[in-house]
Amino acid sequence: MSTPRLQGKNVLIVDDDEDILSSIDLVMRAEGANTRTATDGNAALAAFDEGGLDAVVLDMMLPKRSGFVVLERLKKLGNPPVVVMITANMGKRHMAYAQDLGVDAYLVKPVPLQRLVDTVIRLLFGTDGEHDDATEKKS
Repeated sequence: MSTPRLQGKNVLIVDDDEDILSSIDLVMRAEGANTRTATDGNAALAAFDEGGLDAVVLDMMLPKRSGFVVLERLKKLGNPPVVVMITANMGKRHMAYAQDLGVDAYLVKPVPLQRLVDTVIRLLFGTDGEHDDATEKKS
């Protein structure tokens, strides 16, 4: 059995859809990640204040505070975690705005879970996952 690829990494998953949240949580844990979850923007900001995050999977459309507000605050931190924004919104204007705010990857739902995991791994470790065709900001 291979070593989980996210062993010891702390990942926050933020989505207001409980089914999506639990599915992402399950695959991240299967890869060895320590996960925290939040269902709205305010809860996400509270989780950031706890610190220790390596990566954040962030839905764009959230109750209380949008994913954009959360992303903007997160990227102002001294050593921000990598952020993968997921959204059902295919508008190029939203993607451009997320990139302006410093998002590390922007994926359109429905996102295959393996692709999401591979994207997080590549961003954290600089290694390619099996699927490397995500719409992402190039640094």
